[in-house]
Amino acid sequence: MASAEPKTASTASTKLRADARRNRDKLIEVAAAAFAENGVETSLEDIARQAGVGIGTLYRHFPTREHLVEVVYRRELESLAAAATELAGKYPPDLALEEWTRRFVGYIAAKRGMANSLRILMTSNSSLFAEGSGLIRGALEGLLKTAGEEGYIRTDIETTDLLQALSSIYSIPDSPEWRERAYRLIGLLMDGLRAKK
Repeated sequence: MASAEPKTASTASTKLRADARRNRDKLIEVAAAAFAENGVETSLEDIARQAGVGIGTLYRHFPTREHLVEVVYRRELESLAAAATELAGKYPPDLALEEWTRRFVGYIAAKRGMANSLRILMTSNSSLFAEGSGLIRGALEGLLKTAGEEGYIRTDIETTDLLQALSSIYSIPDSPEWRERAYRLIGLLMDGLRAKK
């Protein structure tokens, strides 16, 4: 059964009173960190407590665990996509690309923590994953294009190539040092991408 969640995580919160919106946003923020750290089976009571609200407030906003997972996943996608514009305005093109790929590691951490629930969602709401794929591809494509056109990186690399390389980070065994290994791989990728001057 498809979720009734709006197209973006942010639009739902704009219709709420200010205090309810703050509570909802805090729940999403805490849940994202908890899922990335401990997986999707994290206690909802713990999430509510860390967000400073009661469990009833959590269930008013998110009637099921899968609903919360979907909203958190959507927020992670939207944040990663929006980061491309933010970083492009702040750094030279190659550094903007590198920082975005580092943020991609955070997205992967959240996705790994929600893997089981995301598999369930995939069968009931496949449009979420199609939208997400488009958001990520568009963000990365813009960064790659600018960096290539301005001579910071090689121009023979396609978005699909880099996405495939970044996706391999997902397969790093889950261990305390997996994030450190992921960042080393990003450094290696960026060394290979940068144009030789």
